[in-house]
Amino acid sequence: MTYTPPKLLSFEEFIAQYGDNTRYELIDGELRDMEPTGPHEAVAGNIAGRIYVEIFRANLNWLIPKTCLIKPLNAVATALRPDVIVLDQEELNQEPLWQKEPVICNGSTIKLVAEVVSTNWQDDYARKVEEYAFLNIPEYWIVDFRGLGGMQFIGNPKQPTFTICQLVNGVYQQQQYRLGDPIFSPLLPNLQLMLDNLMPR
Repeated sequence: MTYTPPKLLSFEEFIAQYGDNTRYELIDGELRDMEPTGPHEAVAGNIAGRIYVEIFRANLNWLIPKTCLIKPLNAVATALRPDVIVLDQEELNQEPLWQKEPVICNGSTIKLVAEVVSTNWQDDYARKVEEYAFLNIPEYWIVDFRGLGGMQFIGNPKQPTFTICQLVNGVYQQQQYRLGDPIFSPLLPNLQLMLDNLMPR
């Protein structure tokens, strides 16, 4: 029996075939199924709604697009599709692809990214921590509402965990929160948030 590796896709091929399909993202040419479920989407929507309320309350010139891809400038075959992304509207005119595709290339346009952890948790806790730090995204939230991540990331016993990664000198400093903990976001310091409020019903 011979092993046939999956065909690698370029960024352009991915956009043409899967650009409108929110189920997939591209990492180093490999198509990744993000395996969204109803509870996963409910948590992501809840996060986006709470952030939007704070954006309006604080009168910030930010937006949360319905769908959006991140194409790191130096990556030729990567297109990340965060569950929630907050963009600085003033920076959008510097984006080379934005007028034709909902694609962000410049980290300076992104204020915050949130990923809701699913079975491919390794991407959220390892690969994307590096990618988002390299893009200088100020804040990255990892919302592991089912406690799926490895014990080296969320501890033992595994339990629902909300991790806020704050960029300090190019490296994310991570703060973890559990059920019952008030969550503090350095980017949105007045946001009232607890993991309990995000859990699917």
